[in-house]
Amino acid sequence: MKTSSTRHWVLCFIIAAFLGTGGRESFALDIYVSPHGNDAQAGTEKKPLATLQAAQKKARLEAGRQPVRVILRAGTYYLGETLHFTSEDSGTSQFPVSYAATEGEQVVVSGGQRLQLRWTRYREGMFQARIPSGLAMDQLFVNGKRMDMARYPNFDPNAEKFGGTADDAISPQRVARWQNPTGGFIHAMHEALWGDMHWIILGKNVDGTLNYEGGWQNNRPSPMHKNFRFVENIREELDAPGEWFYDAQNGVLYFYPPEGVNLNSAVIESVQLAHLMEFRGSMDHPVRFLSLEGLTFHHAARTFMQNKEPLLRTDWTIYRGGALLLEGCEDLAISDCNFEQLGGNAVFVNNYNRRVTVKGCEISENGANGVAFVGDPTAARNAINWKGHNDYTNIDKLAGPLHENYPADCLVEDCLIQRCGRFEKQTAAVEIDLARNITVRHCSIYDMPRAGLNIGDGCWGGHVVEYCDIFDTVKETGDHGSFNSWGRDRFWSLAGAPAGELINLAQLDIVKPNTLRNNRWRCDHGWDVDLDDGSSRYLIYNNLLLHGGLKLREGFLRVATNNIIVGNSLHPHVWFPNSGDIFARNIVMGAYRPAIMDVAQWGAEVDHNLFTTSEADRDQFRSKGCDADSLVGDAMFVDPASGDFRVKEGSPALRLGFVNFPMNEFGVQSPRLKSKARTPEIPDLHRVDPATFRVPTAKWLGAQVRELEGEEYSSIGVPKDAGGIYLVEVPAKSDAFKAGLRKFDFIDRIDEHSLKGLKDFLSILGKAGGGTHSKLLLHRKGQEVIVTLSPVK
Repeated sequence: MKTSSTRHWVLCFIIAAFLGTGGRESFALDIYVSPHGNDAQAGTEKKPLATLQAAQKKARLEAGRQPVRVILRAGTYYLGETLHFTSEDSGTSQFPVSYAATEGEQVVVSGGQRLQLRWTRYREGMFQARIPSGLAMDQLFVNGKRMDMARYPNFDPNAEKFGGTADDAISPQRVARWQNPTGGFIHAMHEALWGDMHWIILGKNVDGTLNYEGGWQNNRPSPMHKNFRFVENIREELDAPGEWFYDAQNGVLYFYPPEGVNLNSAVIESVQLAHLMEFRGSMDHPVRFLSLEGLTFHHAARTFMQNKEPLLRTDWTIYRGGALLLEGCEDLAISDCNFEQLGGNAVFVNNYNRRVTVKGCEISENGANGVAFVGDPTAARNAINWKGHNDYTNIDKLAGPLHENYPADCLVEDCLIQRCGRFEKQTAAVEIDLARNITVRHCSIYDMPRAGLNIGDGCWGGHVVEYCDIFDTVKETGDHGSFNSWGRDRFWSLAGAPAGELINLAQLDIVKPNTLRNNRWRCDHGWDVDLDDGSSRYLIYNNLLLHGGLKLREGFLRVATNNIIVGNSLHPHVWFPNSGDIFARNIVMGAYRPAIMDVAQWGAEVDHNLFTTSEADRDQFRSKGCDADSLVGDAMFVDPASGDFRVKEGSPALRLGFVNFPMNEFGVQSPRLKSKARTPEIPDLHRVDPATFRVPTAKWLGAQVRELEGEEYSSIGVPKDAGGIYLVEVPAKSDAFKAGLRKFDFIDRIDEHSLKGLKDFLSILGKAGGGTHSKLLLHRKGQEVIVTLSPVK
C-alpha cells in the first residue's frame, strides 16, 4: 500500500493504550480522499473522493462497526462550510475512527477560499480587483502569508505592541482625513496593560467624531490606553506594501503588493469560516473514539469582536469557539497536527469533555488562545465574578462542582506553541478555566503577549504542568507571569467568616491541588510564576526560574520546595494570617521581595533555603519567623552558563535537603518539533546583581517612603507608569500617622502635581515648605482618599 497504514494503526494502539482498553488489528474500512478526486467515486485508493464531507458520510455508515480510516492525500481542502461531527461519527475503543494525512504529504484543511482575480492598476504601486459577491474579507493571504489590513500606524515587526501604535490613531485631525471609516476597527491596550480591547467603527457623528462600539473584551474594562492604540480597515490608510482594503459597498479589493509578488501567478486566498470543524455531542451521546492526525489547519476568521463572555473569576473574557471546537467529546485525539495563522482560538474544548488529547502539535501565529479548556460557569457553587462578594451565612459549604458540564482528564503533550495572541492579547498558549485534571506536559511555549499558561480559578484543581519550557511571555502586556493563576473562589472577599475558617473554605472549590513540577520558566516582563489573588493549594517543586521569581499572593496552602530561582527570589504578597504556606529547601539569589505583608508570621514555614548572596538578605525577615535554619553560600552549580543548575557534591543546598532534578528534559521531545523549538536565554550569573532589585527609600514626617517595585503596582492596583510614592512604614507616633497617612498608602499626586518618583516627591515637598497645607491624593485598599497636610507643630 502506498500510504502508511502502519502509522494509522500505531495511532489506534496509542489511543487504546492511553485508555487502558487494549487494541486489536482487524479488518478496516479505508476511505481515500484527494483534491483531485470525485465524490461520485468509491473512495478507494485508486478512485478517491474529493471532499471531507463526502468522506464523513461514507465513514458514518460503518463507524463503530469496524475501524474506519479516512486517508487524505496531499493538497488543500477548502471546506466551504464548517464540518460538523456528532455522536453518529463515533467509533469505539475496539473500532476507532481516524482522519489522517498520508505520511509525508502536506494536507491543509482550510476555512478560506482561493480567489481568481483580474487585477488592474489603481494608483502607483497599488492594484484593484472585483470580488465575487457574498464573500467575507476578514483576512487576505498571498502565497500563504497573511497580509495587513490598511492600518495606522503601519505594521512594524519590531514594535513593542500590536506591531505599532500611535497616540493620535483616532485624533480629530486624523479622523477628518477619513471619508467613510464605517467597518474600521480601533484596537487599544487596557489602561493598566491588563490585555487589550477592540471597537468597530459604525461611522462618523455629525460633529466629525467617530461613532463606535466594543471594548467588552476585558472582564475588568478600562478606557483605551492613551498611547497604545491603532486603527485598521480604513481606506485612506492604505499606503504601505503588504496592506489591503476591501470596499464592501462596491465589491472592490485594493492591494499594495510587497516587492517581488507577481499578482498574475500569486495564490490569493480570503478567509470565510471562524470554525473549521465542530465536534458536538453531549454527556448522554458524546462524540467518542475519533482522532485527527497529521493535518494542517489554516484560514480561520478573527473573533476578537465576539470575545464578550466574562469568565467566572478572572480578568478575562472568552469566545467559545475556535478552528476546532469540541463539546461533548470523549476519548478524542488530535495528534501531529499544525495550526497556522488562524484568526482566533486554535482548539477550544468547551464544557463537557473527557479524555481529550492534543499531542505532538505545532500551534503558531494564531489570533487568540492556543488550546483552551473552559467549562460551564453554572457548575461552580456560589458563582461570582472578580468584583463580587459573598456572605458566609449564604454560601454553599459543599465541596466541588454542582454538575459535570466541564472539561476533565484531558492532556496537552509534546506541543510547540508560539506567537499566539496575534490579535487578542488577553490570551495564553494554554488557557484553563472551570475544569479539572488537565495535564500539560513537555510543551515548549514562547513569544506570547500575556501568560504562557493561565489557570483562571480554583475550580476544581488537579491540574499538572510538568517538563515544560515556557519563556518570552508578557511581551505586550503587564502585571502577569509566564505562568499565571487566580483563585477568586468562594472564600474570596467573604463577609462574616469565623476567624480561621478561610483556610477550610479555600479548599471547597480547589478540591485537589494543582502541581507545577520539573518546568523551566523565564519571564522578562513579569514574574516567572505568578499565583495571584487567592490562588490556593499549589504544589510547586523542581522548577528552574530564570528571571522573574516566584509570586504568591493572598492564598492558602501553597507549598514551594526544591526550586531554583536565578537572579531573583520569593515575592510574598498580602498573605493571610495562618496561610499554611511553605517555602523551603529552595535556592534563591537575593532577599525576599514582599508587598503589603502585614502579618506577624509568614506562613507555616519559610526556612531551610539557601541564599547565594549575603547574610543580610537571609536575615532581613527573621522577625517574621523566616529562615532560622537557612544558609548562605555558593550553590556550586554544575554548569550554569549552559543551563545546568544542578548542584555539585558539597553544595550547602544538599545539607538543607535540596535534591537535584534533570535539566535536559524541558520542552518538546519529538524530533519533528525539537528541531524547530527555541530555548530561553540563560542568564549570566556574573552579571546578576540582586542589589538592582533594591529600591531607594527616604524618611519623611517619620514615615519610610519609596517608589513602587514592579510587582507592587499589582498590589496597589495602579498602572506601571503611575509613578507615585509608597509608604512602607508609618509608625503610630510619627507626624505622617497624625496627618492621617497609613502604612501601604500610595501617594499619586500632591496638589496638581502627578508624582514621577521619589526625587520628584522630595523636590515638590521642598518647594511647598515641607508639604504643609498640601493635598495628597492616595490609593488605599482600592479606594481613592484625599489627605490635607497641616503645619507640623
